[in-house]
Amino acid sequence: MGKAVTALGIDFGTSGARAIAIDPEGNVLATARRPLHQPDQPPEWAATLWALILDIPSAIRQQIRRIAIDGTSSTVFLCDAQGQPSSPVLLYNDDRAQDHLQRLRQILATDHLVLSATSSLVKLLWLQTHYATANAFFLHQADWLAFLLHGQLGISDWHNALKLGYDPAKEAYPDWFSHPILAPLQPLLPKVVAPGTVLGRVTATDLGLSPECQVCAGTTDSIAAFLASGASEVGEAVTSLGSTLVLKLLSASRVEDLTAGIYSHRLGDRWLVGGASNCGAAILAQFFSPEELERLSLQIDVSQPTGLDYYPLLKPGERFPINDPHRQPRLEPRPADPRLFLQGLLESLSRIEAQGYAQLQRLGASPLKQVWTAGGGARNPAWLALRQQYLGVPVAISPHTEAAYGTARLAQLGYNCS
Repeated sequence: MGKAVTALGIDFGTSGARAIAIDPEGNVLATARRPLHQPDQPPEWAATLWALILDIPSAIRQQIRRIAIDGTSSTVFLCDAQGQPSSPVLLYNDDRAQDHLQRLRQILATDHLVLSATSSLVKLLWLQTHYATANAFFLHQADWLAFLLHGQLGISDWHNALKLGYDPAKEAYPDWFSHPILAPLQPLLPKVVAPGTVLGRVTATDLGLSPECQVCAGTTDSIAAFLASGASEVGEAVTSLGSTLVLKLLSASRVEDLTAGIYSHRLGDRWLVGGASNCGAAILAQFFSPEELERLSLQIDVSQPTGLDYYPLLKPGERFPINDPHRQPRLEPRPADPRLFLQGLLESLSRIEAQGYAQLQRLGASPLKQVWTAGGGARNPAWLALRQQYLGVPVAISPHTEAAYGTARLAQLGYNCS
């Protein structure tokens, strides 16, 4: 996309939104944060968008040359030709379209990413049945918010459109959209472009932005969080140590095992392969307070393995790296010394993470070279050292973890930012 410029990234989550402005070198110039009280209400989204932009100091706003927005994946709705919502918003986890999922299974007999009651495509079937009118547009959250700035309806990006059925490898919708069940959807389908593509100049007024400021196609919040890490080489990965373990590996090849929840997003000519274990830091909170975790972690000697072999699930069921819906938690034997118990849990979580990356590579992903770390567990020194042992590659804390920062990089550099 040419020379790097000052850019603004805006991240919309379920409980709040954040904006981060960065200079051409990637330094943070300004940040803004606003709560979202009604995550399914576009009028509140719009008011929050304007407020976030106006919260950026005027002198910096004048410098911004590109803006991109990320939103929650599969948060969708219909709007009319003026961009006014004409249906309810179906949030990312809304599964009211169960009956339409069964209709879709008549067309796609095999596993496919859209075969979920919460996929964008199943939601579009439901919306088309109940709310579609002539000249309606189907939009993801990030699509509509960008429209408010550039004024063009019916444009989405590879990442948001993946669960709509769009094939980013072929850069086209599949032939099965001609099936009689899906054919009525075709007028509603957005045009899909690469994330970071410049869509046009800002047409919204009274925001104090330069007339030269451009709006770019956006992404989803989880991809934006990966982009924030700065990972840019094939073999680099980001592990999010939240309540669950979420792994994302930048690969030269596309990998999918949908029964285990593994699929790939396209990033330029590469692929971001992801998988998530049900194990994670939530198990630590089950047994230790934050103060105990901090104190005991400093007492762990990572050079002395415990030999404990746990599978630290909160409840039965695992998808990745072992796809076993009946997998039982294993948290015995429990030593009397809480330090050893914590070390055993951290060892087990580190082993599961290593098995996850090994599984991605067995399925055809590029070899692991470096792991960046985000999430609440990232700053635990004992966990970091144990993960380095188990993964056998350099492990470091991501310098940036905010999705808004990743979206600003996307605006600044296009999909070549990773």
